Amino acid sequence: MITLRGLTKRYGDKTVVDALTFVVAPGAVTGFLGPNGSGKSTTMRMVIGLDWPSAGEVLVGGKPYAELRHPLREVGALLDAKSLHPGRSAGKHLTAMARSNGIPVKRVEEVLATVGLTDVAGKRVGQFSLGMGQRLGVAGALLGDPGVLMFDEPVNGLDPDGVRWVRQLMRSLADEGRTVFVSSHLMSEMQLTASRLVVIGKGKLLADAPVDEFIAGNSTSLVSVRVPVPAELEALAARLGPAARPGEPGELLVDGVTVGQVGDLAHELGVRLHGLAERTASLEQAYMELTASSVEYGVTA
Repeated sequence: MITLRGLTKRYGDKTVVDALTFVVAPGAVTGFLGPNGSGKSTTMRMVIGLDWPSAGEVLVGGKPYAELRHPLREVGALLDAKSLHPGRSAGKHLTAMARSNGIPVKRVEEVLATVGLTDVAGKRVGQFSLGMGQRLGVAGALLGDPGVLMFDEPVNGLDPDGVRWVRQLMRSLADEGRTVFVSSHLMSEMQLTASRLVVIGKGKLLADAPVDEFIAGNSTSLVSVRVPVPAELEALAARLGPAARPGEPGELLVDGVTVGQVGDLAHELGVRLHGLAERTASLEQAYMELTASSVEYGVTA
């Protein structure tokens, strides 16, 4: 479990993280979302002692990270896949990590097999592609078989098969009862992977909720109805009134009514339909709605 209480980080006059308070519980994948510059990476760095808070505290399993006797056995983290010695092989990199934390060296072979890098264990990491570096970073996080795992943009540089592998890995780790905390900008992937979301903007907590609840609370579901005959489309729109607005050609988007109500009305009017379905919002749509006023580095279309 990761616990943040009033966690604040200031750099001079700028407050990067502002009194964050939330809990990342075990047994679930918790997604960590926010626009660029919102304080996600700084927050994750403070969890593992790479940065110090200006106020508040962050605990891992009830203790500050600095008090963990063998930190890699309790917390595994991938925050920067490029922070590797380029002249050292993958196997030697993991062996050094294992010996520094009293982890059996045989564990190195196990995690290399888990991430699919057994055949390149002797290759210098400076020759690795970005995706291979990501896999090695995941191996380092898994090395101590920890109960808490943190990943910052873990699918960067991975091909579709690698992305799916990471998704399945995150879920399996959570199913084992571990705490899994994942930051990503890929909304579609986060919707498939996470069961809970923590969203921040300009260093402040914006949301802490299950994925379905977050989407429902920050977006509107519509009914999409497709009518092939323009005159019948106009008649249906007239009866629906302000609840209906044009969508794509031949389509109405209706707010505040159910699919059944629209279907019954169409039947009453004798309107032939080519499509009738509920259009639910995606995580990306809900996220964009919530964080629209928190984007610091946006651009104009």
